[in-house]
Amino acid sequence: MRLVEAEFLESYCERIKKYAELTDAVHWRISDVDSQGRCVMRAIFESGKAQELVDALQNLFEGEKNWRIIVLPVEATAPKLEEPDIEKERKRKAVALREEIYQDTAAGAKLTGDFLILTALSTVVAAIGLSTDNLAVVIGAMVIAPLLGPILAFAFAAAIGDLALLLRSARTAITGLALGAFIAIAIGAIFPVDFMSGELTSRTVLGFDAIALALASGAAAALSIAAGLPAALVGVMVAVALLPPSAAAGMFLGGGDVANAGRAALLLSVNVVCVNLAALAIFAYKGVRPRTWIERISAGRATRVNAAVLAFLLAMLAAIIVILR
Repeated sequence: MRLVEAEFLESYCERIKKYAELTDAVHWRISDVDSQGRCVMRAIFESGKAQELVDALQNLFEGEKNWRIIVLPVEATAPKLEEPDIEKERKRKAVALREEIYQDTAAGAKLTGDFLILTALSTVVAAIGLSTDNLAVVIGAMVIAPLLGPILAFAFAAAIGDLALLLRSARTAITGLALGAFIAIAIGAIFPVDFMSGELTSRTVLGFDAIALALASGAAAALSIAAGLPAALVGVMVAVALLPPSAAAGMFLGGGDVANAGRAALLLSVNVVCVNLAALAIFAYKGVRPRTWIERISAGRATRVNAAVLAFLLAMLAAIIVILR
């Protein structure tokens, strides 16, 4: 459930009452006018039903300065809600508010000191796990690696046509991957690495199962974000495994094994492309789109272009895999 709270001038009260009456709010009320001529509306919605009201309020207040909308999660309410219509719920697509998804994904697109430190530390941990053939250490590196955040932010930005977020997430992803590769190259060149380690050589094995895994993982990541369940991303991070092939490629390159470095880099490319393609598909299926119709046209065009480019890249990567097998 979600609690939507809006603060606005008294002149908007009647129009907002009409909006609230047309929604599927579990409960709503508008406060009396305060000494500053302002009112507060509070409305409780079941998950996935508040977006229409939030969009309507933003359209109404656009151009004004003295307003604010706050969305909060509701843990419980009493008395308990009526049982929903099972048939209607089956047809309904559970989607978090667009603004909630934006907050979750935009946070992962920020290029901060913490992001760089976590990327560097996770690369070192991954390199140790790969070299010592220690699966537990490799999994630990995947869990702490923040690389999936900007990748998902890129897909979400393409879905809503947000160029600023698109560029910011691309910059963060490229910087993170470049930093990880540089550290891995240094480790491979300076330290004694067991290049025959099973964990390390497994990142050079290419097959269509890698494509299937990356597509499924990217879809699961986007689905968890769209449903408002970011905590589920921990398991997805482990499955997608963006960091190990990146670390493996760098270590092989640092050790002078260009062939295996290329194969590991190819696996990394497959993962990145598949995660973005699957995430775009899930956001489109869930109906994640901008608020205004003009933005929707632009976003729809951007989504189609991105999907076509990613599908072409995936086809090219699949062809390379077939040639190398």
